[in-house]
Parts: sequence; C-alpha cells; structure tokens
Amino acid sequence: MGIFDLLWILLLISTLQPVLRQRLVDASRRRMIAEIEQRRGSRVILLVHRQETMSVLGFPVMRFIDVNDAEALIRAIDLAGPDVPLDVVLHTPGGLALPSLQIARAIRRHRGKVTVHVPHYAMSGGTLIALAADEILMSPHAVLGPLDPQLGRYPAPSILRVLEQKPLADIDDETLVLADLARKAIDQLDRAIRELVGERVGPDGAARIAAELTRGARTHDNPITCDEARALGLPVSEALPA
Repeated sequence: MGIFDLLWILLLISTLQPVLRQRLVDASRRRMIAEIEQRRGSRVILLVHRQETMSVLGFPVMRFIDVNDAEALIRAIDLAGPDVPLDVVLHTPGGLALPSLQIARAIRRHRGKVTVHVPHYAMSGGTLIALAADEILMSPHAVLGPLDPQLGRYPAPSILRVLEQKPLADIDDETLVLADLARKAIDQLDRAIRELVGERVGPDGAARIAAELTRGARTHDNPITCDEARALGLPVSEALPA
C-alpha cells in the first residue's frame, strides 16, 4: 500500500467519522425521546444547537434559531395534535427574532400543556420561546437570557442612550437612523413579550417582565438564573438532571 493510498483512507475515515458519530447520537436520542414520551404521555420536540449535530469534516458550524427551525418546530407542534401535551427541550444560544416569535406563538396557542425544558441554556430567542410555555423546568445551573434587540454589533438600548447623552446636533445621521430602528425594535419585542405572558401574569406583570428583558438592564450574554426567572414571575421550577 502506497503513501497516497494511506492518505486516501485517512481522508475517507475523517470524512465519515462525523457522520457515523452523528448517527449514533441520533439513535441514542430517539431512544431517550421514546422513553420520555411514554413516561409523560407527551410529544417531545427538540430545539438543540450543538456542535455535535452540525459538523463538516469534523469542523463545527455555528447554529442559531432560523426560519428552518421555525418551519420544523411549528410542523411538529401541528402534527402532535391540539390537545397533546408537549415537552420542548431548548438548548440554544438564541437567534433571529422572527422565527423565535413564530415558534413562541405556536406554543402559546397550543391547547395542550407545554413544558419547556432547559438543561443548560436558552438564551435570547430561546428565552422568548420559553416565555410562551405553561411551565419552564430548568436544571440547577441552567440559564435564560435578556431579550434586548441587537442591531449589528450594538444592543438597541445602548444606541438609544447616545441620544440621552449627546446633543442632537452632535450625533451623526447613521446613529440617528440606528436609534430610530432601535426604538422600533424594542417596542416590537416589548409588545411580543406582553402578548406571550400577559394572560398568565396580568398587564402589570407583563410590563415588568418586558421592561426587565428588553431595556438593557443586563448585557445580552448576562445569564438569568432559575431564581431570578422566578422572581420575574415566570413559571419556573428547578429540575434535577435525570
């Protein structure tokens, strides 16, 4: 066997290894899902963004909530039937606002009980989805995250603070345009949060939750713990890992 044959075999193995590993993970996950569904009498739906699930030649690919996730999850919710309880597992750094809100609204309108499980983290758009659930189960060290809109590299609340700290004549046109977009983005997300939680916590509670999550009280990656989420009025319970 020549050196080029050996290199070809090594390349083939390195190419197939992520695929084979993924198939083993998928098989194990399907068995676990079936066990949970049988035990809880529910339909389990996963929104999991991990490097092991998306790799090309062993190189990780960044994943976040996008329109494909929205299409897949909404279809899964519809196929489950309107009265079937749902167990939605969220493990995500977040993503685009539009698909996150589409998923959240589909969960909110589902007649059966919806329980969101957060084993590690559900940041940003993941938190928006969690807000729509009837119950949120978090492991002891799991976290949610703020929902302040991001405009490119900058959080919307920080852009608006420029208007508070500088005279209008000293602010360039681009920043003024960004500030206009920032105000609209915050207001839109504020209304969405009130829509998702208002029936459960009332108008005042919904306004408080929306303000805490969207107005820049935290940096976008600052975690919200189980206790902090409960203090906000979210239906959070701590679940020990199985």
